[in-house]
Amino acid sequence: MNKIAVLGAGKMGAGIAQVAAQAGFKVIMRDLQMPLVEDGLKTIDLNLERLIKSGELKPEKKSEILSLIYGTVDLSDLKDADLVIEAVVENMAVKKQIFAELDNICPPHTILATNTSTLSITEIATSTQRHDQVIGIHFFNPVPCIKLVELVRGMETSDDTVKKTQGFIERIGKEHVLLNRESPGFIVNRILLPYINEAVWLYGEGIDKETIDQAMILGANMPIGPLKLADIIGLDTLYSIMLVFYNEFRDTKYRPHTCLSTMVRAGYYGRKSGQGFYNYE
Repeated sequence: MNKIAVLGAGKMGAGIAQVAAQAGFKVIMRDLQMPLVEDGLKTIDLNLERLIKSGELKPEKKSEILSLIYGTVDLSDLKDADLVIEAVVENMAVKKQIFAELDNICPPHTILATNTSTLSITEIATSTQRHDQVIGIHFFNPVPCIKLVELVRGMETSDDTVKKTQGFIERIGKEHVLLNRESPGFIVNRILLPYINEAVWLYGEGIDKETIDQAMILGANMPIGPLKLADIIGLDTLYSIMLVFYNEFRDTKYRPHTCLSTMVRAGYYGRKSGQGFYNYE
């Protein structure tokens, strides 16, 4: 692999583009509008500046890394990518449309990957004619800092696709766990989000947020309380993922509390909106 394409220039997309460029790959970062692409490039620039200040990156390397990243709004610019990583909105219809377009644009050897945290790799692959070359590469936020990547096979993902993707993950300095059979939420979110959701239920029953968070920090040696973590993840993200779990398993243990849906409807998304369980304004 020489050229990597990333769809989406938000936090996740920009982070993936950054770590790929730091590893020496040529990177195409694409989004729908040029201001979004420019915001992604600014995010990468700021991340690299932080690495320079912390002594983790030599100042002269910054320009070299940035020169490897090409921002675009033209999907046809991905026509010679060896690996495409989709990191757009967590919506099945949107992802299937994108993968169908990529299937027509990209050459036969291109591996098409999705950064989905919950959706079916197998279903996404059905929108292409290369089911064996579709795979899940789930990065965690913030991408440059978190070592883990969940590598997820769809029903028809080939061994060759897995091997090549593992090589990419190793080259960018990440560690991975491989799921040979997909399951909603994979490993981390499948365990972590119901834990947070249970804390939301306690909050909905009248226990104050500080007490819940302090109890888990002191009693379970957690580095951060579940409701503070929910604000960091995004309450809209938490809510949508829990709905995926609930609809997939039809098990009430995954049902989000009504206070969560009410907060989301009010635009209380957590830290990114300035208000969640805690106030950030």
